Amino acid sequence: MNKRAFSLDALRGYAIITMVLSGTIASGVLPGWMYHAQVGPRSNFAFDPSFYGITWVDLVFPFFLFAMGAAFPFSIGNKLEKGESKLKIAWDCILRGFRLTFFAIFIQHMYPWVTSSPQDVRSWLLALSAFVLMFPMFMRIPVKMSKWLRGGIQLSAYMLGVFMLLTVSYANGREFSLSYSNIIILVLANMSIFGSLAYLFTANNKWARIAILPFIMAVFLGSKTDGSWVKALMNYSPIPWMYSFYYLKYLFIIIPGSIAGEYLKEWLQNRTEAASSLEEKRKIPLILLLTTGVIIFNLYGLYTRQLLLNLCGTVIILACIYWLLKTRSNNMDYWRKLFVAGAYLLMLGLFFEAYEGGIRKDDSTYSYYFVTAGLAFMAMIAFSILCDIYKYRRLTRPLEMAGQNPMIAYVATNLVVMPMLNLIGVASYLTYLQQNAWLGFLRGVIITALATLIAIIFTKLKWFWRT
Repeated sequence: MNKRAFSLDALRGYAIITMVLSGTIASGVLPGWMYHAQVGPRSNFAFDPSFYGITWVDLVFPFFLFAMGAAFPFSIGNKLEKGESKLKIAWDCILRGFRLTFFAIFIQHMYPWVTSSPQDVRSWLLALSAFVLMFPMFMRIPVKMSKWLRGGIQLSAYMLGVFMLLTVSYANGREFSLSYSNIIILVLANMSIFGSLAYLFTANNKWARIAILPFIMAVFLGSKTDGSWVKALMNYSPIPWMYSFYYLKYLFIIIPGSIAGEYLKEWLQNRTEAASSLEEKRKIPLILLLTTGVIIFNLYGLYTRQLLLNLCGTVIILACIYWLLKTRSNNMDYWRKLFVAGAYLLMLGLFFEAYEGGIRKDDSTYSYYFVTAGLAFMAMIAFSILCDIYKYRRLTRPLEMAGQNPMIAYVATNLVVMPMLNLIGVASYLTYLQQNAWLGFLRGVIITALATLIAIIFTKLKWFWRT
């Protein structure tokens, strides 16, 4: 299949870019909805789990997880269609998880503030060196060479990376530790293993895949009983620096994402370039408006805790989208499948909202998993319209290109942009952009744009980091 899922690239790109943006805007000067709901001004910018609700920042990680799951039918499904054995694919999935775990440990130890406090030239150069070293680790070198030579170069890069981890002197007396890793990447590593395996062995039966989730829920609920074997299972980990059953809660987002990916793959295989009917053309702008609107509406309602208004408004918006999707066509059929799954999960999440006190990211609640997965389905419809129907390339192309190189986009800020700005003496001027909300947001936009540009440049060069 030579048709690329541009809307999936754009969704992944949106998630990674907004993830970078949320970490680079100035702290302490923006309104509460510009931060995680539990660390804004209402909690004096300190983490407070007693606050409930979500903001756009709380969507970026689940959207990325959802996009990760949606890629399984393409990465794993295509291998199955080519006749590769499940055993080999399973080994590749496990190996990918270990590579992502190494990535999580390596980048966390190479951040400038970890190797020096205060940061200095040595720490910035070390960060840049780590970034360069990861190319032979994770990139397929675009030069014709033997398999043994290619493997030798990659192995040498990993060995040099391990040498750096073990010999670098860290700030504040810190020593190298396997347990010190980037938690976001570590969760992705676990999901790349368990999510991939879940898809691999249920590729032809989505209901069997969904059936896994009640067992995950049962372990979480049963683990609250002291002395139970369920609690022992919850707490058991043969490799605690890599695996925790607690991370499996994100299968509630990954597995729905894999189903969305199946819908997308089916649509791409059957899609034609036939012109849309006049009725469809009239409805598409409204579908785009309402699928985007239901995301914004829920962010507002859940953050401000206007729960009854949010529930009633969501029902009305979903009813309008359902009516608009009644037209029969290849596009509408695809969007309707996404909508039905997304609407179900969103409503389930809203019904779960009162459980565990209310929706929140940390400690994450069932409402959080279902609501964010449901909203991700709606986002996928919106990006499908933008990328595949309207083809707003100037708007979506940067998202797509960043989404094709997410590992580079994720580390570019701390391993390239900030070290370079410090080395040339410009970083100190960023303090002037922390005076008020507008300047604080501008700070984030500037740094995020530079990080995104780096990812785009390497995407254009076809230098992709893959695990």
